[in-house]
Amino acid sequence: MANQNADLHGNAPDKSKLAIALIDVINDLEFPEGDQLLRFALPMAHRIRALCERARQADIPVIFVNDNFGRWRSDFNAQVDHCLHDDVRGKVLAEILQPEKDDYFVLKPKHSGFFSTSLDILLNYLGVRTLVLTGVAANICVLFTANDAYMRDLQLIVPADCVASNTQELNDYALAQMRQLLKADTRPSPELQFE
Repeated sequence: MANQNADLHGNAPDKSKLAIALIDVINDLEFPEGDQLLRFALPMAHRIRALCERARQADIPVIFVNDNFGRWRSDFNAQVDHCLHDDVRGKVLAEILQPEKDDYFVLKPKHSGFFSTSLDILLNYLGVRTLVLTGVAANICVLFTANDAYMRDLQLIVPADCVASNTQELNDYALAQMRQLLKADTRPSPELQFE
């Protein structure tokens, strides 16, 4: 696949009908329920990493869609650096899911990855028709992003083993909502085939 803008994007694909979005995985988890979420997020992170490795080998773009945590001057690299080098609860997640140089990133100010961000523009530019959503929390930011993706007529895949919430009950409920109302495919990530 030849890149349209090799000088801007290096080896990142410029066209792909499928993309993977990692929602709020670069996260210090320094909030009251952080330990509770980490318990479920840690096994999720290993599954997301395996999924992303397969996706990158198939030239499928990986997009980090991350909260700016109310810091309007923040940047994604600063967030990665904070999570990797400061003594924070979410350090282990950042170590497992470190972005690679050809990955994309979008900072979001609210729950949905689409609200007041460039995600829509990026997906249109890439030609994405199917969006794989992963990350935390399934019952909040993943669900809100899935809803907005559905309203944009994108096909949704939300691998059940690649999302986490503070409790298993909340996670299962969010997955059921996405499956039933948003027509999301929630099969486990090993069952996804990239062509």
